[in-house]
Amino acid sequence: MKSSYAYIREAWKNPDKSYVAELMWSRLQEWRREPTVVKIRRPTRLDRARSLGYKAKRGIVVVRVRVGRGGRHVTRFKKGRKTKRMLVNKKTPKKSHQRIAEERAARKYPNMEVLNSYWVGEDGRYKWFEVILVDRDMPDIKADKDLSWITTKRGRAFRGLTSAGKKGRGLRHRGRGAEKARPSVRAKLRRR
Repeated sequence: MKSSYAYIREAWKNPDKSYVAELMWSRLQEWRREPTVVKIRRPTRLDRARSLGYKAKRGIVVVRVRVGRGGRHVTRFKKGRKTKRMLVNKKTPKKSHQRIAEERAARKYPNMEVLNSYWVGEDGRYKWFEVILVDRDMPDIKADKDLSWITTKRGRAFRGLTSAGKKGRGLRHRGRGAEKARPSVRAKLRRR
């Protein structure tokens, strides 16, 4: 017999072919009018949030973050360049949209630490992610055996220590072909 989380997980695997598509259409219209970082009462994807460490208790907050899609715009040079050397077009960020969302949430709530994040929607202009934040100084968190480790951490999102951060740094792969990824790409270059 399946759990309720299993049914939610299946629906979110193919959002266009399940009931999620109908909900998404109305949700996105509301989300576009909201600020960039919004604190929400409960996770949109409960199964994903729980698998990433979310618990409904004091000291844990879920925030929805909006990030602009597409490449980045660079100011065009006034003089002194050939057009082809201006490098104005096709500028892409070095970080994923998810990492950018985590950093924005961390800046908005400086007393909290980013635990993890997950995708909740996108349209032609924006992507939305929900970020799970943990209050380091809350007694409930310090007493929790699963979350007490985060009370000693600082700036996980900025140092690329979240799941999305490690993926962007190439740390999902080990062994042959990934020799230059650890401890970091820059650290490996410095050793030469």
